[in-house]
Amino acid sequence: MAERSTAAVDVADNSGDDPLTAKADKAATDGVAEAQKKAATTAEATESKAGDRKNGEQPSITAPELHSGHKLARRYRLEECVTRLDGFSSWRAVDEKLRRAVGVHILPADHSRARSVLAAARSAALLGDPRFVQVLDAVEENDLVYVVHEWLPDSTELTALLAAGPLEPHDAYQLVSQVSQAMAAAHREGLSHLRLTPSAVLRSSTGQYRIRGLAVNAALRGISAERPQRTDTEAIGALLYAALTQRWPYENDAYGLTGLPKGVGLLPPDQVRAGVHRGLSEIAMRALANDGATASRQEPPCTTPDELAKAVAAMPRIRPPEPEFPLPPPPEYQRTTYQQGTYGRPQPHPAATQPVVMPPPPLQSRTGRALKWAVSALLIAALGLGSWQIADRLLDRDKGTETPQTTQPQQGGDDKEPAADGKPVTVVDAFDFDPEGDGSENHDQIGNAYDGNPSTTWKTMRYDGYSKFGNLKTGVGIILDLGKVQQVAKVEVSFQGSTSVQLRTAPEGASVRPDQPGGYAVQASGSGTQVPLQPAKPVKTRYVLVWLTDLPSGGGGYRGEISDIKITS
Repeated sequence: MAERSTAAVDVADNSGDDPLTAKADKAATDGVAEAQKKAATTAEATESKAGDRKNGEQPSITAPELHSGHKLARRYRLEECVTRLDGFSSWRAVDEKLRRAVGVHILPADHSRARSVLAAARSAALLGDPRFVQVLDAVEENDLVYVVHEWLPDSTELTALLAAGPLEPHDAYQLVSQVSQAMAAAHREGLSHLRLTPSAVLRSSTGQYRIRGLAVNAALRGISAERPQRTDTEAIGALLYAALTQRWPYENDAYGLTGLPKGVGLLPPDQVRAGVHRGLSEIAMRALANDGATASRQEPPCTTPDELAKAVAAMPRIRPPEPEFPLPPPPEYQRTTYQQGTYGRPQPHPAATQPVVMPPPPLQSRTGRALKWAVSALLIAALGLGSWQIADRLLDRDKGTETPQTTQPQQGGDDKEPAADGKPVTVVDAFDFDPEGDGSENHDQIGNAYDGNPSTTWKTMRYDGYSKFGNLKTGVGIILDLGKVQQVAKVEVSFQGSTSVQLRTAPEGASVRPDQPGGYAVQASGSGTQVPLQPAKPVKTRYVLVWLTDLPSGGGGYRGEISDIKITS
């Protein structure tokens, strides 16, 4: 059986039902309120059936009887059941059409929460924010309702990270910054999470935090809240508190973390663990405080993710720790002639002075004197022979009557650097390049970037908060396939709005395009709306990467837009 990944969506975790969700007892999630109102009648019926279970009766709704190998829509093959609870089940599956791993939630179509789950999944899918695990499909078919979502095998749950110990201040800063910004964007679109636990937050191998189960986790569990923004803000504060202290900020243990001592109340993180960053400790308390402010600075509490994101942005940025390089081991001690004296180390005093034997003066015998004369004669002969050869060559040169000719290097020799000829280079194919995100960046528009028509453009996704892709990644771009190895002397890129860009090229011998930015060498960089990118000397390559590093504002956020790319040799 395939190895189970930590990126599974464990929406059925019963541990840690903390006060955040315990308060959620009346209204509905932001984006799915209408659907949950329609399901109110069936929800009451479910509650009555739950009361019957206490009397020993069997529940009327059970999880669908599915097994490994079962296919949904003749496309999604179920591999491993991750969760089976309260009438629904969660699976790791394979999308046989796109040949990738996915996650699937399945419940009967007559389940009391089936309508609200579909509504929540479709609302979350419309958000399209790369900071959330994306919903790929939401279908009702053959008496089943199933929701298909991304599967991230290279990501690690925050639960696993906290099990190893508290996070470094920079990592905790990135956690609260990225999660609060993402939830602020979701609430602006009318969506809330209401189940924001350590198991719902993933960190990718690039350090990007992603949130899974937006709206869907709450709908599957039937969770609602009167003040959803306050509920999600308090949940973010609890995540930050746990990241700083490795303790859960309530009395009950949850998610593998020990709770606070009973009867002492909510202690600031810097009083629970020594060395906690003071600014992050205050941010956690402002998010967790229900009424009033922190005791240290009397700052007002943060009641929405947007307020929390602004408070984090206002504090001094916490830089990552300097890398620590191990010192090389000292060289192995070797005894030499000089180390045999008294320098650097004490020597025992001998009882009697040892006699020192003095060597005789060199070459003082008759044989030595003869050897010196022989060497001197050889040196004189060598000098004479060398002087004669030099004089002979000078005379031969003076006797020459023909005009000397200068040998010109042959054109196209191996030692000559390639010269630019200004001829256009044809682009055979192009690919959108988003290795630090979800791998896709409007690939259906990619042909507009090099079709020679400035009125058609290729756009990146919209990023909120910061021009550098919302601080989620270092860049995105376009890989241009020239069909074969060709000379590239200049690349001209036309943008809509001032944009920072780099020209990168794959190695000349690369037979396939590299899948990471580090596989391409940086040749030139610039910024503006008309950016000429010219390497120090022409390079030979098949794959050219136009790598965007800073975006202009547009569409309510930040978005890059390329109208034309021209390559010349």
